[in-house]
Amino acid sequence: MSFSVRVLVRTFSELCITIGTLIVLFVVHLLFWTGIEADRATGREIDRLEAGWATDPEAGTPGPGGGSPEPVPVTYEPGEPLAVMYIPRFGADWDWPVLQGTGTGVLKKGLGHYASTGTLGAKGNFAVAGHRRTHGDPFKDFPRLRPGDAVVLTDGTTWFTYRIANKPYRTVPSDVGVIEPVPRPLREEAAVFDEPGRYLTLTTCEPEWGSSHRLIVWAHLDATRPVTDGKPPALRS
Repeated sequence: MSFSVRVLVRTFSELCITIGTLIVLFVVHLLFWTGIEADRATGREIDRLEAGWATDPEAGTPGPGGGSPEPVPVTYEPGEPLAVMYIPRFGADWDWPVLQGTGTGVLKKGLGHYASTGTLGAKGNFAVAGHRRTHGDPFKDFPRLRPGDAVVLTDGTTWFTYRIANKPYRTVPSDVGVIEPVPRPLREEAAVFDEPGRYLTLTTCEPEWGSSHRLIVWAHLDATRPVTDGKPPALRS
């Protein structure tokens, strides 16, 4: 083998090693480091919410059973935390902040509320998005959700318990009717509500490591209680 061929082979081998190392580092960053960053960020956002609730007992959105028959719409800045969500199906330690907006930066710190959708606990559709994988994997177990599962949120004054009405519905990103006040998916047979109500929509990416489709579940408001009455039954089991 001539000198020039040996140099070419060695250069190509070194290039392959470098590319392989970069790929490994990228995967480590994607799988582990973004999770560490998300854990820190979500913790900060929950601390921020709880600190605000502690200093301002009237903060949040009063709901039915929380002093007002109809929650009062509140204006939030993009990225501002507004509630904490609990899904018992995902484990006793699963709790995530819900922030205003669904931009990339917001979803690195928690779940994102579609700003164009309804108020928590009010008539309409309170729609929330979250990552399936990376940035803490909040909705990693989304396919496990089943009708009757509880989704509990608090805004510091009221516990809102929603009950899921469907198995995860797979659709395309352009199916924006899923977050309308009365959800209207492209596949009409997938619709679960046919009249106005107090609804919650959860959305995430599908497949697990891609984003070509979406998984959707809808829920209806089942119960409310003031935070002063303690945790709702769904969080005690």
